[in-house]
Amino acid sequence: MCKEGQYYENYDRIKEIWGPDNMNPSMRIKLITALFSFCSYQLTAQDVCLSSEEKRLYDLIMQYRKSKKIKAIPYSAKLTRVAQAHVRDLAVNFDYENRGDCNPHSWSSKGNWSDCCYTADHSKAACMWNKPKEIAGYEGEGYEIAYYSSGGASATEGLDGWKKSPGHNPLLINSGNWSKMEWKAIGIGIYEQYGVVWFGEIEDSSKIKSCN
Repeated sequence: MCKEGQYYENYDRIKEIWGPDNMNPSMRIKLITALFSFCSYQLTAQDVCLSSEEKRLYDLIMQYRKSKKIKAIPYSAKLTRVAQAHVRDLAVNFDYENRGDCNPHSWSSKGNWSDCCYTADHSKAACMWNKPKEIAGYEGEGYEIAYYSSGGASATEGLDGWKKSPGHNPLLINSGNWSKMEWKAIGIGIYEQYGVVWFGEIEDSSKIKSCN
């Protein structure tokens, strides 16, 4: 299976060089086939890294929790793998402006995971909860907050929006319905217009690694 980060790195390079409008269908098929042939190994925790903006979001969340006298959440490479896979799936396959009833917790059918249209009634909650195990082998369930910005996602804008949201802020500071949960792992993903954070109750002993 293709290494997640490598797949998207190569895919982005293809788009940068040729552009989606300049690549004829036969060339696209050849490039994608070559890309998957080149990728032959599974992503491990050691392969996951945070971009500078993702690291900034992690730091801002921990500063916010500290201001509320709440302890920091240990970083998780496994949950970050899920987060980074999801923001890329959203950027490539989710049409925010024409999303219908599906919100950004949805997953496409174009990856090694179960797909779903996640709706406001949370009837597909298991689709979210199970993603860390499906994608990264994380033993616990995962809980996600997500944000979209047409101008491009950023750490500061994302956190500011979540702090003002009655549905998102409680996850950040373990209040309300989330007051009895103790987060022992957190994953971060920011890509193009999307930013997501994943929370889990099972510790992941991985260490933060910044992308070069």
